[in-house]
Amino acid sequence: MTILVIGASGQIGRFLLPRLHARGESVVAFSRTEQPPSEGVQWLRGQVPDSPMPGGRFSAIICMGPLVGFDDWLSRVELHDRPRVIAISSMSAQTKLDSELKSERELAQSMRDSEAKLARICERHGCPWMVLRPTMIYGIGMDKTLTPIARRAMRARVFPVLQGNGLRQPVHADDIAQAVVAALDHREVSGYVLPIGGGERLSVREMFMRVRRSLPGWTLPVPVPLRLLRVLRYFMHHVRGTLSRFQTDLIADNGELERRLGVKPRPFRPDPSCWGYGKW
Repeated sequence: MTILVIGASGQIGRFLLPRLHARGESVVAFSRTEQPPSEGVQWLRGQVPDSPMPGGRFSAIICMGPLVGFDDWLSRVELHDRPRVIAISSMSAQTKLDSELKSERELAQSMRDSEAKLARICERHGCPWMVLRPTMIYGIGMDKTLTPIARRAMRARVFPVLQGNGLRQPVHADDIAQAVVAALDHREVSGYVLPIGGGERLSVREMFMRVRRSLPGWTLPVPVPLRLLRVLRYFMHHVRGTLSRFQTDLIADNGELERRLGVKPRPFRPDPSCWGYGKW
């Protein structure tokens, strides 16, 4: 049968599709924009929850797009062949539950609600399922966290080094793709929401220093003290939640991931390609 991939043109999909092709899998992939031809992939233009289920039989449905919306789509389509359902959520479903911002608390709760709804739908239809909750994703210059900082620093030749001591665990998009493939091979492992973080925990400050060292050109490191961050929180509302967490650990326990799927993500050793410079 065929694997249906939703959100295949995103950063995880850029690594997942070659892995599926190497296995000889046939893939039907959704994308909101026109995509160039890919060997072994039938591209369909559309987005969840508006697009209908494509014709054919599917052994698995993989969603790497927003989980909110995918749950509604899954509740409407036919699941006759009991496909394995693998969806990507986010550790924000856990770490932002107690955010000082109402919008972040609501986002976290909506993610958890979608995870629970997905589980109910799959269990009703007899579909094995798994949800992966990654930490901060990097790897191909498409993320909205570290890449924008890296690119602004390259343009300005100034790199702000935030002094937070909270721990971070960036996870490479290819390691998430590897976990998805492992989930396909472990169909008996069902009914789990598994955190997935990088293979290394490091302080906010050290994380930013490694990003700076990975850039293809020189930048001036400018330390940003915690006192200044506390002041900025009150003037930059759109990043207030982020600034408030620099002293908080945002990490994942990979124990279940390793036991259930045998996946061990790599440590944080970025290079220029992680920020979109050169080939990935």
